[in-house]
Amino acid sequence: MLPRSSNTDMESRYWLVALPAVDGRQYVYRVYAPEDALLADLFWEAWHCHDESAFPRAWDLFDAAVIRLVA
Repeated sequence: MLPRSSNTDMESRYWLVALPAVDGRQYVYRVYAPEDALLADLFWEAWHCHDESAFPRAWDLFDAAVIRLVA
């Protein structure tokens, strides 16, 4: 679970996590988390959201993900 600081901080900070999938596409998820969140936690948060959707399966390889802090 990602650490939570405050609602104001959580609403203003988000990361984009891009996961490559078996269909050759890249699926991008917005993950709200503090600036000091662990990249592994961000990856698993996005991967579990993807895993529960109807999209083709994403690769569960941390090194294949692209993770960027946006705001």
